[in-house]
Amino acid sequence: MLNVPSSTRIYVCAEPVDIRKGFDALAGWVEANGLDVYSGHVFVFLSRRMTHLKALTWSRGGFVILFKRLEAGHFKFPARAPGARAVAIDATDLAMMLDGIDIQKVRKPKGWSPASRGIDAAV
Repeated sequence: MLNVPSSTRIYVCAEPVDIRKGFDALAGWVEANGLDVYSGHVFVFLSRRMTHLKALTWSRGGFVILFKRLEAGHFKFPARAPGARAVAIDATDLAMMLDGIDIQKVRKPKGWSPASRGIDAAV
């Protein structure tokens, strides 16, 4: 449904917002928290009742809002540090959030990275 490149960062607002807010008010929150609203990154906002979600992004000269309402159940906030204003998640986490999955309860495998290469090897 939603294709987000891996280079795009996704930030979830750590506190509920008035979901009636539009483009300008949501963009204002982003800028007030030191983030660049025109970066193309995705900014996610959840309602107080956790049944509504809005995602704001900038694309080719204009703002885009994705709006979803769950008919049953509610969205879950991702794990966050105390006092954090926003939480960074990845595209997989966003897809699970949109489906109403609690991403804190999902067990992800540890990412693989190549072993560090020392200069011991013969050149």
